[in-house]
Amino acid sequence: MPDLSATDGVGIHYEVWGRRDRSPVLMIQGLGADSRSWALQRVPFGRRHRCVAPDNRGTGRSEKPPGPYDLEQMAADAVAALDAEGIDRAHVMGASMGGVIAQIVAVRYPERVRSLTLACTACRHHEWRRELLAEWADEVTAHGMQSMASDGLRWLVGPRLQRRFGMWINVLARLILSMPPEPFVAQIRAILDMTDDVRFELHTIEVPTLIITGSQDALTPVGDAEEIAEMIPGSRLSIVSGAAHGVMAEAPNAYNATVLDFIDEVDAAQVPDTAAV
Repeated sequence: MPDLSATDGVGIHYEVWGRRDRSPVLMIQGLGADSRSWALQRVPFGRRHRCVAPDNRGTGRSEKPPGPYDLEQMAADAVAALDAEGIDRAHVMGASMGGVIAQIVAVRYPERVRSLTLACTACRHHEWRRELLAEWADEVTAHGMQSMASDGLRWLVGPRLQRRFGMWINVLARLILSMPPEPFVAQIRAILDMTDDVRFELHTIEVPTLIITGSQDALTPVGDAEEIAEMIPGSRLSIVSGAAHGVMAEAPNAYNATVLDFIDEVDAAQVPDTAAV
């Protein structure tokens, strides 16, 4: 699969699949996750769209420099994947930390965004979440990635998914826990170092925007999604009942149907953009 060199020389791997004759979707994952974490979206989205999913620096087959990392740079990495594929505009979808990166893409590179989907994410820091992430960074630094195997994964995936999809959780856990500790901590530090300034630019987003989250999300609660919806004019909010932070995996049918219907609606309403497909 393809690789590219980011603006600072770091090698970024990205996956491409689906229909080249349909509108493209840029898919950005969250903390510790890579493009494989879109496993339950791969077929449904690939049947209807051209999908581009980068491995954020530090994850998957992208290079894993020691840091520091920067979410602004990671947004530039995602846009570079569009450049590498010759895509001018795409539907941008980000989850968790990837949702923050997607917000940056929408604010910094508005001409590259056809629509915006923000899943299980937030637009500002809360002190309790800063403390939690700092604790994760300290634990992983001191004891390695295995320290995330219990409490950390429960925050990331939610109890419903653990009860109902044990096998999938084992796969997800292996993906996250196989990540070297240094880049995982560097990603956390990038989140903590990001200011809330982009939040005050969300009102400039003019493309159709969907905010989707699980009703039981403890890491980025519904209030975070509601705040984003208030900040982005004309955006819509969808709450998936019973799902937690892993909404894409806990309720894949509901998630996929909601997002794909939204993207189809956007495509139907917009003048065909031959440069984007």
